[in-house]
Amino acid sequence: MNDFVLDYERPARIGFGEAIFCAGKTAAQIDAIIADAERRSVLLLTRLAPEIFAGLDARRLLDYDPLSRTAFLGPVAPPAKSVADIAIVTAGTSDLAVAREAARTLQFNGVACTTIADIGVAGLWRLLSRLDDLKNMPVIIAVAGMDAALPTVLGGLVSGCIIAVPTSVGYGVAAGGHAALNSILSSCAPGILTVNIDNGYGAACAALRVLRVA
Repeated sequence: MNDFVLDYERPARIGFGEAIFCAGKTAAQIDAIIADAERRSVLLLTRLAPEIFAGLDARRLLDYDPLSRTAFLGPVAPPAKSVADIAIVTAGTSDLAVAREAARTLQFNGVACTTIADIGVAGLWRLLSRLDDLKNMPVIIAVAGMDAALPTVLGGLVSGCIIAVPTSVGYGVAAGGHAALNSILSSCAPGILTVNIDNGYGAACAALRVLRVA
């Protein structure tokens, strides 16, 4: 008997596909999941560490991205729209892995996005130089560690829905992203949505829900 139950009805029920969180699972467990899903469904795998991926018998079936630690099983449809309604912005280059997880989640669900990296407020001119690209975006996923000021600054400059992703990037009292999370939660910019630390996947799913309602 399997020690997992895959949710094949998820796309029909909530609008986006089944995803498997791979952290804490063995290569054998992931291989069993892939074998169950291979002929029935496409599948998104998240937090799939390179060393676990290397030990999978089924790795030849996967489209794997080591930066985001995500993989696709099965053919992923191209975006329904060529023009992106979602921008993913990062405060720094160190936040790119989390941003890439969000981008790959959107790609898996057939939604285009634009990624703009390294526009954190330590060099405010970098953000201001890209502001025209962001003002008309319905949804912006803002990925930031350390003091995570980027989502707050964006919240005072653009009208789109801002989904903030605090990251574990930072020194000492940054405390693995807790300072960034608390900073965003206490932001004075109204209406910013916040997901958990390093949760690019969750931010992308929130963006998909926002676009569906819109």
